[in-house]
Amino acid sequence: MASERMPTPPSSSRQSSSLSSSPMSTRMQSLQVDSVQRWMEDLRHMTEVECMCVLQAKPIGVEEDSQQGELIVTSGIGAGDHVARNNLQTLLRRALVVSTELGKMFQRLEKGRWQRVHSTAVRANCHVRSLVHEYSAARSTPPEMQKYEKSLLEKCMELTNITERCLHTDDEFFLKSMREAIHEILTDVSDSFSNMIDMALANEIQVLIRQIESSDSVHTIGSAISNLLSLTQDGPQLCSIIAKEGAVVALFKICRQDRFRDLYAHALRTVASICCVEEGINQLDKVDGILCLADILTDECSVEAAKAEAAAVVAQITSPHHTSTQHLASFLESMHDIVTALIKLCESASCGEVFLLASAALANITFFDSMACEILLQLNAIHILLQACKDRQRVDTPYSKDQVVTILANLSVLEPCAPEVLQEQGIEQLLLLLGEKPSSTSPSEGAACERVQQKAAVTLARLSRNLDVAQTAIQLKAVPRLIELCRSPTERNNSDSVLVACLAALRRLAAGCSDSIEAADHQQLIKPRLVDSFLLCSNMEESFV
Repeated sequence: MASERMPTPPSSSRQSSSLSSSPMSTRMQSLQVDSVQRWMEDLRHMTEVECMCVLQAKPIGVEEDSQQGELIVTSGIGAGDHVARNNLQTLLRRALVVSTELGKMFQRLEKGRWQRVHSTAVRANCHVRSLVHEYSAARSTPPEMQKYEKSLLEKCMELTNITERCLHTDDEFFLKSMREAIHEILTDVSDSFSNMIDMALANEIQVLIRQIESSDSVHTIGSAISNLLSLTQDGPQLCSIIAKEGAVVALFKICRQDRFRDLYAHALRTVASICCVEEGINQLDKVDGILCLADILTDECSVEAAKAEAAAVVAQITSPHHTSTQHLASFLESMHDIVTALIKLCESASCGEVFLLASAALANITFFDSMACEILLQLNAIHILLQACKDRQRVDTPYSKDQVVTILANLSVLEPCAPEVLQEQGIEQLLLLLGEKPSSTSPSEGAACERVQQKAAVTLARLSRNLDVAQTAIQLKAVPRLIELCRSPTERNNSDSVLVACLAALRRLAAGCSDSIEAADHQQLIKPRLVDSFLLCSNMEESFV
């Protein structure tokens, strides 16, 4: 175990479950609508279509009908001063509604519920036509997209007609053959709709990127960046579209102009969000984005917010979860400057969020390159990080502690690390980290605490190769705490990874100071094979403690 370095999870989140599992989502801005208003708008779309389906044969007054139409248009594409944002939000809302209806059709088709299959087909048809007509009224539709629109509308009508035929027969053979035909058409409709929406979104994204590239107004550019950032919260597929349309290139152009310094942080936050996908990272590499990040991090004139967002981009592109590593070649050229700037940012951070981003970037860097660990030792990183752990203003969550202990675990592979940890009373801090517990029932916080405990135990095991460290750990009652974590599932939140790490740390301490462990504990936790001790402890009930 001592020869392996600890990975850190993806690290581009604010308070971050995404530091443990997923990129950037908690940092991304939500749509500028509160939840009740959003629900009412969605409901209006749904009820309008329901009227078309269920009440189409009823005598509805012209005035009522026109008012309903106006409601949709005014809340929809092209309305108000925020045209781009409305276009994007309405596209996404309508796309979700149509996708939901198509999903229902697949389910109902499998169950042979023909009445509902037909009514769902009618609703989906109405939604698609409404979306296409509204979008065409608000934008000049590209020719390629017009072909998809025409084909999609024809297939939707075909779907409506063929499902209606199934309502008027009980012939099982006919219905079986129709089910296969409908399934094929429905698949075509889903694919065509998805392609059309991707084109429409790409069209809207191009509008935003043109605003960023051509405008001299800080307000206009900032608004366009905000709209791009809000789009990134809708998942990797949309981030890929944004990257392919050249958003990363446009954003780095902003970050290379002094007159737009006030927009650096906003632009870099958006870059970090886009770089959760490989296309975003590839675009960053093509425009020498790493050099730009290094310049911002090392520039004394850069404000803390810009440096923090630059750190977030570094954390994102160095995440071990990315399969492509081609961009890391150019990163190595600037690594010394970036690592130096990041540890300084950890030291000077004014709040927990800034420290989290800087430390997350360092944690990822130490994971993929051992030279970074040597640089950090030269920069007095152990002192800086352990002092930060005592400062609640900087290290205020398990997520930040997770990053700190990851760096320590990776540094502990190097022999010079042990004396420095002793000098900074780091063993005491590791024992405190072994006692880390969540302050809420949040699953992400619980997972972060498990990682803190596991990596603290791994770090202790690695450092205990040094006899002075082992004796200090024993004097500070490390053994009873490790035994407690092994024997009590609730103390380690039923985590197997914490159990394995604690068993390894115990065995390392026992190897240097065998008399520090009682005979019964030695018999169960040290003497057997590691796997046997693991099985024994993992099956223990609380009453055994």
